[in-house]
Amino acid sequence: MKPALRGSSPWPRALLRFALVAAVAAPFCARASTGADVPWTTYEARSMATTGARLGPGYEPNTIETESTGQQCVRLGAAGQWIEFTAAGGANALVVRYSLPDSGQGGGIDSAMDLLVNGTRVRTLELTSRYAWLYGRYPFTNRPSDGKPRNFFDEARAKGLAIAAGDRIRLRWTGAGAAWCAVDLIDLENAPAPLPAPRRALSILDFGADPSGRSDATGALRTCIEAARAEGRPVWVPAGDYRITGEILVPSNVAIQGAGPWHTTFVGDPALYGDPARRVRFKLNGSRIRLADFAIIGRLAYRNDSEPNDGVIGARCADTTISNLWIEHTKVGIWIYNGVDLRIEGCRLRDTVADGINLCVGTRGTVIEDCAARGTGDDCFAIWPAASDQGFSSEGPKSGHNVIRHCTGQLPFLANGAAVYGGASNRVEDCLFTDIGTGCGILVSTTFPTSDGPGGVDNNFSGTTEIRDCDLVRCGGYDHDWAWRGSIQICMDRRSIAGLTLSGVRVKDSISSGITVVAPGAARGEGVLSDARLEKVSVARPGLNGSPHHDLWISAGASGAIDLSGCSMPDVRNDADHFALIGK
Repeated sequence: MKPALRGSSPWPRALLRFALVAAVAAPFCARASTGADVPWTTYEARSMATTGARLGPGYEPNTIETESTGQQCVRLGAAGQWIEFTAAGGANALVVRYSLPDSGQGGGIDSAMDLLVNGTRVRTLELTSRYAWLYGRYPFTNRPSDGKPRNFFDEARAKGLAIAAGDRIRLRWTGAGAAWCAVDLIDLENAPAPLPAPRRALSILDFGADPSGRSDATGALRTCIEAARAEGRPVWVPAGDYRITGEILVPSNVAIQGAGPWHTTFVGDPALYGDPARRVRFKLNGSRIRLADFAIIGRLAYRNDSEPNDGVIGARCADTTISNLWIEHTKVGIWIYNGVDLRIEGCRLRDTVADGINLCVGTRGTVIEDCAARGTGDDCFAIWPAASDQGFSSEGPKSGHNVIRHCTGQLPFLANGAAVYGGASNRVEDCLFTDIGTGCGILVSTTFPTSDGPGGVDNNFSGTTEIRDCDLVRCGGYDHDWAWRGSIQICMDRRSIAGLTLSGVRVKDSISSGITVVAPGAARGEGVLSDARLEKVSVARPGLNGSPHHDLWISAGASGAIDLSGCSMPDVRNDADHFALIGK
């Protein structure tokens, strides 16, 4: 969410890194060391057998193809049409990323899809578009009449399956309730058995929680947390669906442990979700807090930046771990204000209305690692050291020294894969960003405010910001306010930028230009890039959309310099009179 300006990893490194598997089970991975370790294998609909129609590739804004993997998907337009593929390995759980049309007046419709294994129907998946489809200009509406649609996709998940390597997996649309159904991808996963209760834990069931989701579990969870804090014991939430209808405050020295994100789920109440005070919101306020191994499924269908965030909120927290959470349909996944020495690891952020994870205001020394974001409504991962935001001021730590490491960002319907908007010596490293059709794979920018002159706050870039050893594939799409962005963009807007190194970064199949340097702040004297260096950066095959593009483009008005060393970018265009390319 932006202003109206527009322990150890639970997934060991032995697991396959973000393998995208097509019909012949060929792994898609620029190299084995980038992106998140994830326990699932992804199969793309564009590579499957089908009786439906293949859409794309397409790169224009506000189309379903642009929000699809490889800018292609499959549309099933009649009852009984299907897609099919062969499983490369065994699995007991499945996720399908799909799209249904909206209702005529907005608000979504429902449908269903049958899952068949080797020709036998084993499950019917419920589908809905009630949490998809936004329209018009940022921050968007739910009215189809406003045009410019986006947020086409949602996801459905199923567990308790029995899929073996070599099985034929077919998804067959029932045709119920909708004119069509489109499919982008399917994840197969071997979900682990439910985790056991931690030693000495207090179970939420002993405080009256209903694991069926029929009764409200908010009071039981709050009471269990208070008892656990007083007794120095962890909170245990066994497998089940727990309906939450209000904020859950998590104070110092409290651990909330679930049975795993496939098994323990905190669910919002759709009837109450229009009231921001009645949403699923875990607010961390204190130190030595731990959240682990559960899912949060919100019910948010619109964006209003004046409302508080739901999901997980860190409010002046420190020495805290957030691990192996699965968060969907909230405003943001995880938003941290003034957090110090946090570790966020192994989390899945899916189909949020705004950011996946944002380190905001005075957040310092925090690591985001092995997290995967898909279908977010703003930056997948962001570092935004705002001077203040929603009541949180910079009276606290000096923002900086945060790291986004071994993360994967895909398919946001607004904004970028990773964005750094200021702060001291932050890093993005060993990450994979793919199919960013609405902005950059990586953005380094001063677009959003980071200073407060009267308050003496200046969180602009300082030290050296590092982007290193990352892969960007099919990024650099059309931003709703900024037109075409590069796969990587350096943007001097409100402030100039000093101290930036890009090293070992590989840009492949960029939708527009590979790397762009732009200076909308030049008219105010804020268009200078200094102490900047590109080392062993490569750009291959830019310009998928066919518009004018370059490996590296410097816009008119920019000033300053970039040192180039060992780069592979043969097509460089410098339209700036006062900008130097050193070593070119």
